[in-house]
Amino acid sequence: MRTYEVFLKRAGKEEFRHAGALDAPDDDMARLLARESYVRRGEGSLMWLVARANIVEGDSDFLEPNFDKPHRHNDGSNIAARRKRQRSAASADTEPSA
Repeated sequence: MRTYEVFLKRAGKEEFRHAGALDAPDDDMARLLARESYVRRGEGSLMWLVARANIVEGDSDFLEPNFDKPHRHNDGSNIAARRKRQRSAASADTEPSA
């Protein structure tokens, strides 16, 4: 038996949502069981079945922010400070001397 994760999508622009999981011996039986278990009342217009063995997981170490790539965490303060210095330097160059 294989475990399948079931995802359903309603008509329109909604995204696929996880509906549940089931165990089945093969893909065809999984499709039949999913239809009977999760879409009897029209809960979705499209269905995805994913064998749990095929799911690629990203663990917490993988999902931590990349602190070695500071350009991905730029809040704009460094650029704003540099532009302020440039404006100050430009205005100091154009001011008439007394």
